Amino acid sequence: MFRRALSVLSFVILLHALSVRSLAVSTSATSAILMDADSGRILYEQNADKQMLIASTTKILTALVAIQEGNLTDTATVSREAAYTEGSSMYLKVGETLTLETLLYGLLLCSGNDAAVAIAQHVSGSTEAFVSRMNETARSIGMEHSSFANPNGLDADGHYSTARDMALLACAAAENETLMRIASTRSVTIGGRTMTNHNKLLSYMEGCTGLKTGYTRAAGRTLVSCAERNGQRLVAVTLQDGNDWADHQTLYEYGFSSFPLYQAAVLGQPLGEVPVLNGIKDTVTLVAADSFSWPLAEGEQLTSQISQTAPLAAPVSAGTQVGEAIFSLDGREVGRVALLCGESVPPKLISALYALKNGLSG
Repeated sequence: MFRRALSVLSFVILLHALSVRSLAVSTSATSAILMDADSGRILYEQNADKQMLIASTTKILTALVAIQEGNLTDTATVSREAAYTEGSSMYLKVGETLTLETLLYGLLLCSGNDAAVAIAQHVSGSTEAFVSRMNETARSIGMEHSSFANPNGLDADGHYSTARDMALLACAAAENETLMRIASTRSVTIGGRTMTNHNKLLSYMEGCTGLKTGYTRAAGRTLVSCAERNGQRLVAVTLQDGNDWADHQTLYEYGFSSFPLYQAAVLGQPLGEVPVLNGIKDTVTLVAADSFSWPLAEGEQLTSQISQTAPLAAPVSAGTQVGEAIFSLDGREVGRVALLCGESVPPKLISALYALKNGLSG
């Protein structure tokens, strides 16, 4: 009977040592951050935890909540409160009816403050109830230093966020196909309206996939964006930045050049061997149950250790999970992938009996 224990094999695999061009980077923003969307690794930050006004980048959260809780084909009736909301607008009229999808295009392309209120009232019955749901969703995403007072981003007491929190929101938005489909649309005609996206990065920069611009006099220019290149997704946030278009392009050039993805594990790829007791083979190959990548800078190395849950004894079946590959950077764990037996290993006794039987029958 085997005693159950965590047995980490002694060998360490040096997976990779990258040699890439390292670039200096800076922005004109009061607060900024660049994050790898899939790993969550911070590639650049500047006052990233400073609580600031965020203007219409708020509407990313508005759209996320609306898509999660609403139905795109549902019809909403525009209230007087929505139609007369101040600021940027998709020019809604009192009493007109539009689908939620049309309102979302008005929200994300035209940055309609009127659309935000119409969406909130349709989805939750009131603006106040919708804002409460926004704050609940923000907390579930991990936005620990944010507070929302309205669905459109107009300056208000208790309405603020940080660059780091907005990057987390962008990562969550990037996982929502409907939101990204709308946010990446440059121009659309829907519901009798033709709308053009305010996000100039979509045309300025190859690989930009959204997200949202913002401006108020107090907040200044705010911008949250996403970009993808060679399978790597990055998000950038700048708050109070008069040069945001150029700064986002600079951030992405820096991130993609200096932190390319290294694929440490590929689904089904062998990652090592472990001993097998009483088998026709002494070892079994372990294969990755999933893929794993991590952005690495020049000179950085990932290390991998195989953690085996218990010693293996034949019979061993292909596909059985027997441990994990643990990936670390500078001694800090950054990810894990389950390891499966890549082949079956019968016990020696069965193999011998089978050979004896075949010999007798011959």
